[in-house]
Amino acid sequence: MSTPENRPQNQQENDSQPLSDQFLVCGLGGLGQHCVVALKAYGVKVSAIELVHPQHWEIPNLPNLLENLIIGDCRDPALLNQAKIQHFRCVLIVTSNERINAETALVIRKLSRYSRLVLRSSKENLNQLLGQLLGNLVAYEPTQLPAFAFALAALGTEILGFFNLDSYRFQIIQRQLSPGDPWCNRSSLQDLNSRSRRLLCHLPRGSSQPLKVHAWQPNLQPSPGDMIVYVEVIERSFSRLPTTTTTLSLKQILQDSLHYLSWQFLQQQIIQYWQQSEQQPLRRVALFCGLFVFILSVIGTLLFRSYYPEATYLSAFYGVIILLLGGYADIFGEFEPVTVIPGWLQFFALGLTLAGTALVGVLYALLTQALLSARFQLTRKRPPIPQNNHLIVIGLGRVGQRVAVFLQEFKQAIVGITENSQFDSTLLPSIPLIISNYADALSKVNLATARSVVIVTDDEILNLEIGLMVRNVNPHCHIVIRTMEQSLSQSLTQLLPKTDVLCAYKVAAEAFAGAAFGENILNLFRLGNETILVTEYQIEAGDTLNGLLLSEVAYGYGVVPILHQSGENIARFIPSDDILLSVGDRMVVLATTEGLQAIEQGICIAAKTTKVHIEDARTPDAAFEGANLIVRISGCQLSLARNLMNNLPATLPIPLYQHQAYRLVQELRKSQVCAYIL
Repeated sequence: MSTPENRPQNQQENDSQPLSDQFLVCGLGGLGQHCVVALKAYGVKVSAIELVHPQHWEIPNLPNLLENLIIGDCRDPALLNQAKIQHFRCVLIVTSNERINAETALVIRKLSRYSRLVLRSSKENLNQLLGQLLGNLVAYEPTQLPAFAFALAALGTEILGFFNLDSYRFQIIQRQLSPGDPWCNRSSLQDLNSRSRRLLCHLPRGSSQPLKVHAWQPNLQPSPGDMIVYVEVIERSFSRLPTTTTTLSLKQILQDSLHYLSWQFLQQQIIQYWQQSEQQPLRRVALFCGLFVFILSVIGTLLFRSYYPEATYLSAFYGVIILLLGGYADIFGEFEPVTVIPGWLQFFALGLTLAGTALVGVLYALLTQALLSARFQLTRKRPPIPQNNHLIVIGLGRVGQRVAVFLQEFKQAIVGITENSQFDSTLLPSIPLIISNYADALSKVNLATARSVVIVTDDEILNLEIGLMVRNVNPHCHIVIRTMEQSLSQSLTQLLPKTDVLCAYKVAAEAFAGAAFGENILNLFRLGNETILVTEYQIEAGDTLNGLLLSEVAYGYGVVPILHQSGENIARFIPSDDILLSVGDRMVVLATTEGLQAIEQGICIAAKTTKVHIEDARTPDAAFEGANLIVRISGCQLSLARNLMNNLPATLPIPLYQHQAYRLVQELRKSQVCAYIL
């Protein structure tokens, strides 16, 4: 993904252009259709351009969501002028052809100086150059965006998401409290928040409610069986991530050595060699030649030993080896007839020399092939296939490779499977790799004891087939299946238990739609059935966020601020709710599409309904500090707070959000001010 930091001079006026609620989608393939749906969730007007009228709609009611469907080439300036391109706030260029996408972006920028461009492209360098040239442009690769979600689904552990911000790592953790958990000793859920941790949601034991941001009551006490989801920040290091270490004893080493020398293991290796040689016929030729020469060597040794009784088996064997290495002239090099050796034995010796010459040629061919396939690079030997509790990634295209990399960061035992015989052997060198057809490969990766299987080939029907094969072998493992159509995802989710079926285009479209409103989507992850977008904001004059407390942003719009930076100051992670936003500030939040829509429209999705009553202050200093706390946490005027504390008991006339009010009561009590929530 690319996000240009500097706009060209001719784009600096962009901010002065009035924002409209019209958006244009170029390309109505699978991604384009899902982008339309994602944009309509924001309540905006969406039009589209498609080269030919679609014969099949992946989303049946999609035509009803469009204001206008234009048939034609999105690179045509006349067509774009006809569509009134200057009136569109943002254009999402998401055709399946990256060259067409780049050309369309260039044409649109000539016609419209102000429209934001969201581009589908996997060329990172080109994306950066286009961003610098055209300005107000962001680009994503939709097939790779969901890779993060696939990897997290495969983990099936407490970690729901992770991402990096300014050299620090953030993790989204799901934790079920056990009877001995120290968190059960906290007096309230509010006490779980700290400088490095922020609570996202809470599900009491036995609850079937979906996971939602801020779905927790601050005054409840955590108890065993509760489900807690929170975000925490740690230094950018994987040393704290759970790892599995094993120490091999001498007994284990001896057992492994005997296992490798056993006939069963050798037989398994021979069968595996034969199956892998399907893609490389030369290996089978070498196997045949080697077996044939071995048989000739045995026969030759016995013949020479029987014809010359005075010779030993060892000397007879040496004579055969000399013949195999082309030494026929050393034994039968005289022109005079050799009458002491029968003609048939001389002819057999000649056959040995010819067979040896053929074997040497095959060996040279194998060596040349090995050098070429390795591209003259020395790669380390891949580790053996794990015996149990491992993860299997099936399909090592761009998505599969990224999934494997993410899983490696969590120190997971992984096995990769691909059908691509031309797969670059230098990629993913630290994981076991099986290159074979998928049906055969599943029998070689200890599938019966695997923990999770991620199926991310480019063919969604093949993914379904492999998923059913995996389910038959191991009905208890967790399966993650990649699809391109939402209808298929919904059907499979209902039919297959313990299976996460993710529509890649649907997940990616939410990031594209969020970027269309000018925000920088840094990452995404799944929380329950929702996609959470890690979104970066730059506060500007006239922004709906300008002048708000972070608590008002968090609870009013249903988002979770995790970073705040004012000007050139050092960024604050898990910032205080009491920070007041101003122009030039940078903020990163965790938000659903509903939260982003609320921020865009400036309409809060929650109301301030909680009142705080203040009974008394024990000392004048407590009254003074209490007024300061009221101003800091509620954002009211200092004069109002002073007047309130001078006329106790009284009720704060400004209603607050529930979490905001509870925190105010807690802080007032710490300062010896008696207060409670009405």
